[in-house]
Amino acid sequence: MNLEEYKGVYIFAQQVDNEISSIAFELLGKAKDLAKDLNTEVTAVLIGSGVKGLADQLAEYGADKVIVVDDPELKDYRTEPYAHALSSVIEKYKPEIMLVGATAIGRDLGPRVSARVATGLTADCTVLEIGDFPLQAVPGQEQLHNQLLMTRPAFGGNTIATIACPYNRPQMATVRPGVMQKIAPVKGAKAVVEEFNPGFTPDNKYVEILDIVKAVTETVDIMDAKILVSGGRGVGSPENFKILEDLAEVLGGTVSCSRAVVDSGWKPKDLQVGQTGKTVRPNVYFAIGISGAIQHVAGMEESDIIIAINKDADAPIFDVADYGVVGDLNKIVPKLTEALKAEIAAAK
Repeated sequence: MNLEEYKGVYIFAQQVDNEISSIAFELLGKAKDLAKDLNTEVTAVLIGSGVKGLADQLAEYGADKVIVVDDPELKDYRTEPYAHALSSVIEKYKPEIMLVGATAIGRDLGPRVSARVATGLTADCTVLEIGDFPLQAVPGQEQLHNQLLMTRPAFGGNTIATIACPYNRPQMATVRPGVMQKIAPVKGAKAVVEEFNPGFTPDNKYVEILDIVKAVTETVDIMDAKILVSGGRGVGSPENFKILEDLAEVLGGTVSCSRAVVDSGWKPKDLQVGQTGKTVRPNVYFAIGISGAIQHVAGMEESDIIIAINKDADAPIFDVADYGVVGDLNKIVPKLTEALKAEIAAAK
C-alpha cells in the first residue's frame, strides 16, 4: 500500500428518507479541523436514491466536494449495497481519513467497509486530532507525523484509549453523535459535486425489505434538549423521579439520567447521559443525586451551565459544576420548583 496516494478527509453523509442526519453535519465540522491541520480538502460521500439535491446542504456545512452515489438499490439502507458503494468510493478516490457516524447505520456499515478495504477501524470515538505516533518518541522507533489519533472509551468506559492506524489507509473511525460541533452554515456555499456509480448486481446477499415500520416514541431526544434535569442513583427510587419531572416541567426541560439509573431499570436507555449513553450539550444541565463518575461527566461536561445538587460535599460532580448545592435533594428540588413557579407567575 502506497500511503502517499491517499489524500483528503472524507465523511459518510448519512441520510434517511432523503433527509441528512445531524451526525453528518457534526462530522463535517470535525473534518474541517482535521483538513486544516493536513492542508487538504473535505469530501462528503452521499449515498442513496434521488439524493443529489442534498449536496448543497453539505456544502453549507463545510464540504468542499460531494461524491454522490445514486441508485434505486440504495433507496433504503441495506448493508450489502451500501457497503459496496462506500468501499468502491474508497478504492477509487483513496481518502486519507474516512469518518462515519456511530449511529445504528454507521455501526453496521463502518466495520464491513473497513474489512473490505483492508484497514483498521476505531469505533465510537469521542476525540479526533492530528498528531504524532507514537505519542512520545521511543528510542529506535520512527515517530510518524500527521497521524489521525482516535480517542475512545475502553473497558466499559473505565479507561480512555488513544489509537492510531499508521500503516494502513484510510484511517477510519466511527464517531459518537453529539461529541463534535457543527460549524455555522454558510448560506449559498457550493461544493464540487461528482456522481459515481460502481454498479449494483443484486444477489443472495441483498436483503429484501418486506416492510418498514416506523415506531413512534414518546421519549424526547435528550440530545436536542436545551434544559436537562438529570437524576442519578441518589434520587433513591423510580417514584422519586417525580420531583425531577416537576422541575423539568416548570423549566420546559427534559428528564435524563445516569447509567446507574438505567441499570436499575428505573429509566429507559434513551435517557442515559454518559460514555455508554448519549453526549449532550444543553444550555442548562441539572445533575441531581449524581456523584460525577468520569463516564457520566464525559457525556455532559460541554453543557453551558452545570448545576449540581448532592448531599455529599466531596462528590466529584462539584468539580465540573458551575453552581453546587449540598443537601437533601428531596427538600431542595421541591423548594426550587416552587420558587421557579412563583417567579414565572410573577413575571406574567
